Amino acid sequence: MSTITVRRGEKKDLPSLLSLVKELALFEKAPEEVTNTLSDMERDGFGEKPVFGFHVAEVDKVIVGIALYFVKYSTWKGAGLYLDDLIVTEKMRGQGIGQKLFDAYMDEAKKINAKQVHWQVLDWNTPAIDFYKKLGAKIDVEWLDCKMTEAQINKYNSK
Repeated sequence: MSTITVRRGEKKDLPSLLSLVKELALFEKAPEEVTNTLSDMERDGFGEKPVFGFHVAEVDKVIVGIALYFVKYSTWKGAGLYLDDLIVTEKMRGQGIGQKLFDAYMDEAKKINAKQVHWQVLDWNTPAIDFYKKLGAKIDVEWLDCKMTEAQINKYNSK
């Protein structure tokens, strides 16, 4: 197998990042849910106030995986890092790439002195659940995920 290189993501990597996000959405049976664009990602990741960072995994100079994260804050614990996506293209899974990307994510958490790291996994994604358990993660079924869509945000009326 070729050497796996993990490095901080750059603006030039955004097309590959978006492609992997769309591949994940297809795997999760929700391809129509991806509405993010390259220009959105460029603004949000490399604009005046970046809101996310990411690492890429390359094999033979081809991006085969990403770990995208952002800083979160807990009033109870302080600064933390949220892993929004850890994606390895399907044909490259099982080769240690996910572990290398997760290691880079954890290094970022240590750099900001994070008190916690967080992420989500779908309850039917057994390979991912097994991977995270192997890393020592606690899978918490007590907390429910709450969110609003852009349309719901726009429709919301402050009282």
